[in-house]
Amino acid sequence: MIWKKFSIETSTEVVDLLSDFLSELGIEGIQIEDNVPLTEDEIKQMFVDIPLTLGEDDGSARVSCYLDDSYDDSKIDELKTSVKAELERLSQFLPVGEGAITVESTTDDSTWNDKFKENFKPARLYDDIVIMPVIDDESDVYDTLKAYKNLEGFELRPDDKVVRIKTVTAFGTGTHETTRLCLGQIKKNISNSKSVFDVGCGSGILSIAACLMGAGYVHGLDIDPQAVYASKINAESSGLDSDRIDFSCGNLLADNRIAENFLSQDDNREKMEKASLGSGIASPINPDNAAMMVDIQLGESDPIPARKYDIVVANILADVIIPLSTIIRTYMTDDGVFITSGISESKETAVKDALIQNGFQIVDITRENEWVCIVAK
Repeated sequence: MIWKKFSIETSTEVVDLLSDFLSELGIEGIQIEDNVPLTEDEIKQMFVDIPLTLGEDDGSARVSCYLDDSYDDSKIDELKTSVKAELERLSQFLPVGEGAITVESTTDDSTWNDKFKENFKPARLYDDIVIMPVIDDESDVYDTLKAYKNLEGFELRPDDKVVRIKTVTAFGTGTHETTRLCLGQIKKNISNSKSVFDVGCGSGILSIAACLMGAGYVHGLDIDPQAVYASKINAESSGLDSDRIDFSCGNLLADNRIAENFLSQDDNREKMEKASLGSGIASPINPDNAAMMVDIQLGESDPIPARKYDIVVANILADVIIPLSTIIRTYMTDDGVFITSGISESKETAVKDALIQNGFQIVDITRENEWVCIVAK
């Protein structure tokens, strides 16, 4: 699909009116960018632990939409004329801001590759674990390195294990502190071809790295079919076959009464709803890459064989790990370890209390900046 990004520089006071106007013209997928601070209630609804950084709120905003290839130059000019007329009408009642309109093509593959390389460069995640983008299907890791002119402090070593990322459409590039914390603990605990269960696998980075470290079998799980699709692509790009690593789409907490009862003891029903990893099992993103489903009862309806794992890793959020601690032992071997992160310092005590209450023993805690990784058995 060919897309053009149509953007209007305006004010926060008219973004809703402009969005409605564009919707009435049949345009969908409208994007609003501003620096208006979020309220505490909005932050809770977004359910994030990662601090949100905004610029100064000067009242400006940008309203954007993406136009498909049915919008030729003539039709785009008509849209510009209509938007300018609407801005002029609104200006009689409200400040409309700068009013500048820009159209940016998103179809230039070379531009996309340049932006991809600019924002996602080869990096050492932990010890001998390196992450590297796939800039095209023909390039190996050394060809990729040649495409970057300024990689100060980075050098590929002969024994490095390279996680190759072809798509970052789901959940980042693995450079967050919590990823490094989890990688360190996986490396510390992996040996003898142990099995790994990556709950909330995102782009598949921890799953792929665990496989490269020597895991015998890795199963990545996510509620988002887009994440499952991306993980499969990235695992294949990293040279891994499905007999050693595979991914499925599902929700361990959906309709799980044990987790629900645990949180209801402390009157935390609202927290349970937010932490439930979604309302159920997600649907496949693509029929040709159908995400396999996993049932909460040890994968009984899952094409991947039901099994217990030597290592379970969950780099998610503290308020998801808390209810997860009530049921995750079902998926662990008797001497298995549970590696958890995505935990901010302010949530450390709550996660430890939940783990202990559910029969776990804390065996290690590591930290980087304000983030915490807790390992339990």
